[in-house]
Order: sequence, then C-alpha cells, then structure tokens
Amino acid sequence: MKEFMSVAKALADENRVRVLVFLGDGELCVCQIVEMLGLAPSTVSKHMAVLHQAGLVESRKEGRWIYYRLPGMDTPACVREAIRWVHKCLAKDPQATEDAKRLKAVRKADRADLCACYRN
Repeated sequence: MKEFMSVAKALADENRVRVLVFLGDGELCVCQIVEMLGLAPSTVSKHMAVLHQAGLVESRKEGRWIYYRLPGMDTPACVREAIRWVHKCLAKDPQATEDAKRLKAVRKADRADLCACYRN
C-alpha cells in the first residue's frame, strides 16, 4: 500500500507528470528539466525528490549536475505500470505535444550553456 500511495502522490502534480513524459525520450540534466518547466531550480529539485522517492525516476550525478531517467526493468510492477499509463493517456495531449516540440530544442541546446544559467 505504501508504494502505491507514494506513486499516487507523485502523479498528483502536473509538473511531475510532465517530467515523466519528458523522460520518455531519454535522460535529462536537471537544467534541461528546469528549462522545460520554467520553474526555479529549487522547486524542480523538490519535484524530482518526490518522483525519486516513489521510484518513478532514477538519478546519477556527474560533477555538480544531476541527470534523471526513467527506471529500468528491475523496478516494481506498480511503478512500471504507472509510467506506461501516463505515457498512454498523454500520448495525444495538447500540452504533451507542445512540450515534445520544445524538448527537441532544449535537447539540441548546448548543455554547458544551459546549465551555466543555473549556477550560483
């Protein structure tokens, strides 16, 4: 029950759901997520912590930056099903379609330049 409630809580926020959709195309640096959401880095970090706690994302640190991705196949079935459900339900959603276009541009942008915007 605890795992289910954690996943449900994580999915109860539009920004967190949008991040799961973004990550469907592969790993993103936290700076890219900040750019996509248009939120403060501290707010994005809180959202990512909720997603991580629920097992909906995995992270790795490289230097001072954190990269996020969807979890691998060894994740609990509840989590895998939740991610599939999100992607299936939002495949043709207008916000998700708009985000996908913008995400292409963010992925093409120089990551070092983008991340430099969010340094102290």
